Amino acid sequence: MIARDGANISLWQQTTTPYIPSRPVITEKVYDVVIAGGGITGISTALMLQEAGLQCLLVEAQSLCFGTTGGTTAHLNTLLDTPYNTIADDFGKDNANLVAQAARNAINDIKTNIARYQIDCAFEEASAYLYSQNEKQSEELEAIRKATLEAGVPAAYIHATPLPISFHKAIEVKQQAKFHPLRYVLALAKAFEDAGGSIVEHCRVLDTDNTDPVIVKTEMGDIQAKWLIYATHIPPGINLLHLRCAPYRSYAMAVRLSDNSYPADLSYDMYDPYHYYRTQMIDGEPYLIVGGEDHKTAHTDNTNASFNTLESHIRSNFNVQEIAYRWSSQYFEPADGLPYIGHLPGNPGKILVATGFGGNGMTYSTVAARILTDIVLDKENPGIKLFDPNRIKPIAGFASFVKENVDVAKQLITGFFTKEKIDAIADIAPGEGKIVQLEGQTVALYKDEGGQVHTINPRCTHMKCTVAWNISEKTWDCPCHGARYDANGKVLTGPADKDLEKINLQTGTVSSANH
Repeated sequence: MIARDGANISLWQQTTTPYIPSRPVITEKVYDVVIAGGGITGISTALMLQEAGLQCLLVEAQSLCFGTTGGTTAHLNTLLDTPYNTIADDFGKDNANLVAQAARNAINDIKTNIARYQIDCAFEEASAYLYSQNEKQSEELEAIRKATLEAGVPAAYIHATPLPISFHKAIEVKQQAKFHPLRYVLALAKAFEDAGGSIVEHCRVLDTDNTDPVIVKTEMGDIQAKWLIYATHIPPGINLLHLRCAPYRSYAMAVRLSDNSYPADLSYDMYDPYHYYRTQMIDGEPYLIVGGEDHKTAHTDNTNASFNTLESHIRSNFNVQEIAYRWSSQYFEPADGLPYIGHLPGNPGKILVATGFGGNGMTYSTVAARILTDIVLDKENPGIKLFDPNRIKPIAGFASFVKENVDVAKQLITGFFTKEKIDAIADIAPGEGKIVQLEGQTVALYKDEGGQVHTINPRCTHMKCTVAWNISEKTWDCPCHGARYDANGKVLTGPADKDLEKINLQTGTVSSANH
């Protein structure tokens, strides 16, 4: 089974064999390109660049597909979360057309890869259905339909959807698609290595020197590269992009139905947050996949309640035999509705980034791979300007904001506490965590399955926000910029690159985070 960044197991994890890199060592003194991140964006980009004749190294902090790629619901869309009327209003109609064409090209690139490498990933073209359930939503739907057509994406009203859910009006957008994402991505990883590329897992990027060549500092030592690409979902460190990408969590379930009435295609309602539906056949077994109940990361007290609400919604509309899998996943919502792909703000050299894909990560990952490849190869691509991360205007007071977050005095624990006092405070069940106040100090407590209490400094090592316990995934999540840690404080996903500090309450000592 593929490892992932949470306690819940996704459908894709359970139905995929891990890929073991064939050359898991750093061999070159200087690479043409180092790609940080072993999800769909990083691997797609690495393969494109390697096939263009460059020598590439992909480094992954955990294992391939550990992050959001392992938790997607794998919709391939030209019907995007940010509708074309919004894109046209904010960026102009020509750019709305450009976004639509980039999305179409991305789906075609995926189809080409599947055919070229004979990838068995259950790829299937499908229609997408967007439906309203009241008059206000219908007015919005008409605006979306009109703008979608103007962007060059056919959209037409229809009289029925695949779902057993009543609706007011609905449109159909054809030539969308769905697939098994991990089987696709890991096949690309093999193709990348077959083309001469190298993959190194469990190798986190710690820092960089923006020189020429770039010095990439990793857990396995320094690497030199003519280009560095952060395909890490959100770049590490402190950057303007962290103020323009909000972390969200979305919830999903893979369900077996008792009446075998699995709906075809892709469907979406128009609530905020919206629900999304599709069926996936895996090894002869059908699953209905339903997602929704999105919220900002660490902005809800009980993430189990989100699962419960989603399950109630599914059971009220379908004849459920079994909830086979349930999982949640993280995505970053861009401030202006479009991803940030290109030169990392504040780094005028050869450091690139791709982030802010919202709920369209499977499509935008391949859009990003094409744009990043064209930047490195110095090819013209109209998307380079449109998706440029430096379209962000400098924010007044940003320097002082960074200083305020970084220079916060370390929260020290004074005195010591007896085991009896710790146990009295830690009134939590095994396998749970919570934030408590001890003598005016804020401490994160986690009780393992054996009943032992672990105490951690809850201040995120990225920019010192206080983390919150995610009861469903058994993680500490940062509500500010989306960093996530396991129950013992080990960093799982960026932008943090250091573990939470461990506190020994009986001695009053603090163990520094890693690195």
